[in-house]
Amino acid sequence: MAKDREPAGGGAADDSPFLSVRDLRVRFRTEDGVVQAVNGLSFDVLRGRTLGIVGESGSGKSVANQAIMGLHNPANTTISGEIHLDGEELTGAGERRLQRLRGNKVAMVFQDPLTALSPYHTVGFQIAEPFRKHRGASKREARERAIDMLDKVGIPNPKLRVDDYPHQFSGGMRQRAVIAMALVCDPDLLIADEPTTALDVTVQAQILDLLQELQREFGSAIILITHDLGVVSQVSDDVLVMYGGQAVERGSVREVLQRPQHPYTWGLLTSMPRLAGDVEKELVPINGSPPSLLNPPPGCPFEPRCGYPPEVADSLSCVDDRPALPEGRGAACHLTPEQKRTFFVERVLPRLG
Repeated sequence: MAKDREPAGGGAADDSPFLSVRDLRVRFRTEDGVVQAVNGLSFDVLRGRTLGIVGESGSGKSVANQAIMGLHNPANTTISGEIHLDGEELTGAGERRLQRLRGNKVAMVFQDPLTALSPYHTVGFQIAEPFRKHRGASKREARERAIDMLDKVGIPNPKLRVDDYPHQFSGGMRQRAVIAMALVCDPDLLIADEPTTALDVTVQAQILDLLQELQREFGSAIILITHDLGVVSQVSDDVLVMYGGQAVERGSVREVLQRPQHPYTWGLLTSMPRLAGDVEKELVPINGSPPSLLNPPPGCPFEPRCGYPPEVADSLSCVDDRPALPEGRGAACHLTPEQKRTFFVERVLPRLG
């Protein structure tokens, strides 16, 4: 299922991370209390590589990346930790500095293009405006750039469609236009938040191919936020699995999808339909519900839904002791490496067919 990919451009990727996040914590103040949306998240993204961040709704994927972009309202949000973009610390950076970075050095493709695009302006105007702002281009230069970007993302007749409004585009074309708007200034980092949600399978494949083609052309680092492991297996180099506001597993796409180490990752894999699998075999859902982020558990956040706690090693308590996620390849789980191998072979692989 997972394939090893060459770094963008066919050469070796830069070993130093372009984006480095360490111990990121995001708190929202609400009437019900403080929501601990992200709780100690750390990861790196290298130039020319794609990091897939996977997890169900409410796991903290989008919240973490909106914090990188500086999009949270400071009136009710507290952000701590370190966010280094190309060596520059972004945590606590002023709005003026973040505005110079957004759309220029780092850009985001939002999940719903209808909310990302203004209905009052033409698609071409919305693509050209960031180029004018960040590059000081004239209206004519910016318009030509918008036409060129529409052509790059596969919009037919770009010289005509540049003057259309978002409602005149189909869903797939709007998503392509949003990608063009994000890439118009050749950003070094592109964050794609569920870019294929609500698109049919054919358009999904086209969008994913487009992201890969544009990455090869521009050499951008990409963060792909999704709940779909099938999407991750197609386009990602590395995978970060999130649950309950925390990272619970990380590694290369081949390692995580072929030799997963965390019970939550096992659950994601066994609950996903497989084209080559037995059509008569029932999917195995993950029982229970995600933890409350108003009052997260002190131990492993997955413990209430996990079928393995009685078998942990060294008398460690999943209820009271939060397992740490090791640097590099690994999972935040109290099971020993031998137990993980045994359970995966004996319990998970048969479910995968």
